[in-house]
Order: sequence, then structure tokens, then C-alpha cells
Amino acid sequence: MKFDKPVTGGPCWAELGTTDLEATASTPASSAGGRRRTRARRWAVARRPASGTRRSPRSCRWARRSSPSPGYVTFAVADLDAALAKLRAAGGSVVREPGDVPGMGRFASAADPDGAPFHLWQDRGFAGAGLLNAPGTLGWVELAMRDTERARTFSTAVFGWSVTSSPQYTHFGVEGAEFGGMLAMNDMYPPEVPPHWLPYFAVEDVDASADAAAGAGAAIAMEPTTVPNGPRIAVLRDPQGAVFGVHREREKG
Repeated sequence: MKFDKPVTGGPCWAELGTTDLEATASTPASSAGGRRRTRARRWAVARRPASGTRRSPRSCRWARRSSPSPGYVTFAVADLDAALAKLRAAGGSVVREPGDVPGMGRFASAADPDGAPFHLWQDRGFAGAGLLNAPGTLGWVELAMRDTERARTFSTAVFGWSVTSSPQYTHFGVEGAEFGGMLAMNDMYPPEVPPHWLPYFAVEDVDASADAAAGAGAAIAMEPTTVPNGPRIAVLRDPQGAVFGVHREREKG
């Protein structure tokens, strides 16, 4: 991610879905300290809000399958109503109509034409994460999608993202500042796994973080690996099924 705080059009917050907030608090991704709420928990790094966990009902469609619990990625918008109008025109759907969070902002849940869920946030006092792309904070977001061409069209129409594509991967950016990407879902993904956003958290050492997560009861969904000309990454599944990635940017020079 090429910015260290939320910008309009980019990701401003991420939450992991879980059926057990207390158990999730013991995993390395949640070890920075938190503020407890009834259905959610907010985590801080250097006393700045960084990310959260949210209770997912066992009856939701993700929890009924042997697929990951959802990662809730939130994108910042300047005008929530205008963004939702663009979203509907581009074939997306509104899952939860806009609502006000007093003193903080306006919020809505949405999905793209293929059903990948995400949130939208309009800042009215709370911009989102106080720090991005630093150890322990959100550092990248990745969309797993089967119809990648439709996803590119939707993203540019709704958010105006810059798009850089190669046969292997698509990078998304805000005015060229990259914050995430898109991976085509191939035969490695079971048919029942729906399109989804996966948050990646920046860490000092991917291998050590994966080992620590495994020691806390998490499963390693993808072993640490170095992307050619890219970061070192791993994908983890916590004991409650929430899936997230960890990464360290490639050293420059």
C-alpha cells in the first residue's frame, strides 16, 4: 500500500468475521490491544485505531460452508449517497442501507455484481484506521474474483480506481497509489467459495508471524512465499475460521 492513512476511494478499515470474539483476541493478528464492544472489538496500534473483529452469526451463508469467514473491507467515499447511486448503476447491490454513526460518519454495506461484499464509509469525524501499511495494521486488500473483467469495469465506474493489469494479477490504485489487487479464482478455489475481499496485515517478519499464528491455534492456508518482484506473504485461518493475510513489502533497491 502506498499511503499510510485513509484516502478517499481507498480502504480505510478492515474487520474479521468471527463467532467467538474472546478466542480471536488470542491470535497474533489481534495482539495489539483492543476496545471491547458487544458485537465487535476495535484494535489499536501505537494507540491509533487499526482494525477490528466483528461477530458473525453462525447462520450466515459463510458460516454454513467450509469456506472462510468473511473479511469486511471498508472503502472511504466523499459522498455515500452518490457512491451508492454509482454502485447501483454499475450493477452492484446495497446489502444494508445507509445509516448514521453519530459523531463518526455514515455507513452502508454493499456487494459488487458477483456478490463480493464490502462496506462504504463517509467520514464525519472518524476517518477510519489511524495508521496503514505499518506493522500490525492493514497493508493490502485483495479481491478474489471469477469474472475479473466485470470487476475491473465495476471498480472504475464506482470508485474511479486506476487499474494496472497483467496476465497474473491486477493492481488497484487511487490516482496511481496502489493499495490492493485482484486475483482470478481458478480451480484451486472450491466452487462453493464465493468472490470475496481478503485483508492483508503488514508484519515485520512473515515467517515468524505465521509460526506464531500456528502456535496460537491458527491454520496456515498458504505457506509463506515470496511473490516474484513482490512482497513476501502468507494466508492464515484463525481457530474460528476467519481468513486473513500477512505480508512484508519487498525491500527496495
